[in-house]
Amino acid sequence: MQNDNRKKEKQILLMSFFSGLVFAIAEFIFAIYSHSQSALTDAVYDASELVFIALLLFLTPLFHKPVSEKHPYGYFQIESIFVIIKGVMMLSVTLGVSAEVLDSALSGGNPINNAQVAIFQCGLGAASIVIFLLMKHLNRNLSSPTITAELLGWKLDILYSLGMALAFFISLYLENTPLGFITPYFDQIVAVFVMVFMLPESIQVLWGAVKDIFLFSPNQTFMEEIKTICLPILAQYHFSPVFFDITKTGRHLWVAVYFQIQTSSLEVQALSDALQAVNEKIQEKFQECTCELILVP
Repeated sequence: MQNDNRKKEKQILLMSFFSGLVFAIAEFIFAIYSHSQSALTDAVYDASELVFIALLLFLTPLFHKPVSEKHPYGYFQIESIFVIIKGVMMLSVTLGVSAEVLDSALSGGNPINNAQVAIFQCGLGAASIVIFLLMKHLNRNLSSPTITAELLGWKLDILYSLGMALAFFISLYLENTPLGFITPYFDQIVAVFVMVFMLPESIQVLWGAVKDIFLFSPNQTFMEEIKTICLPILAQYHFSPVFFDITKTGRHLWVAVYFQIQTSSLEVQALSDALQAVNEKIQEKFQECTCELILVP
């Protein structure tokens, strides 16, 4: 099963990489041809993403190695480190492109053929939908934060491309209206909108990876979801939970449940059965998960 999941994950990453490469090349060529800064912004984001995917293709086998005494958390934190690198890289790209866009806007705008940009983005959106559906089909039985992030990225690409196509189609009808004066600045407006739209995602991804590196507890909603799974099983064996120690590192979830009992002794078989039941139930929801039950005085 592990080998199958690893092959599927690599297959999805390869599909995302080569698709992104084709998109980035097409966007760079179109940006040079049309002088569109919004298309150039999209190309820069896609090119930055390719570097991250290329690194992950070489590191994916590490994420499937079991834990050991030498590596008690396995290699899962390596994934978090690269997600941090990705977050910093995306923020740097955003700030750099923002400076270029603002300089162009202050220099008098950037008149372009809005119809060409609209048609081009509409084509990218349609192609992105096909790739997204194929990747989602391959990801049916996987539990990988890397693939989840890739799927989210493609979903955002779909919304972005179709949104840009709609926006530039609308701009065609503004040229002969009182709002026609914004037409030379429309490309910069869309580019800024894209960066504002991408910025919260980059910060969120970066902060999530930082929390994983320092082994911070997940948010309260996630904690309650884990407790909802575990509490009925603990009640069945008359275990009274004291507190939950939940840690997420990379793609792996570690759950330690500290509990007490009302009796003076604990049957080893009861503890073994409860531990097996908790792990089976929690792994239905989170495939990469290790759960422990720890008796406290």
